[in-house]
Amino acid sequence: MSTVQSPLPGVFYRKPSPDADPFVEEGTEVSEGQVIGLIEVMKNFSELKADAAGTLASFLVEDAAEVEVGQGIAEIQ
Repeated sequence: MSTVQSPLPGVFYRKPSPDADPFVEEGTEVSEGQVIGLIEVMKNFSELKADAAGTLASFLVEDAAEVEVGQGIAEIQ
């Protein structure tokens, strides 16, 4: 199991915009480097990418939750 960690402090978003579908759903296959969310810091958005290929088992934080550097965001099996 691999845990994707936040590289930045900020707000985590699962969707590219409020009315869009999430980048990825739990239980979906992901490839290494695939975008799984965004981290917003002062209106600047950085892509959060899967660090391994596999199945996105679960998100460890809610959409629009504040996150810290190194905090686990998602688990990939």
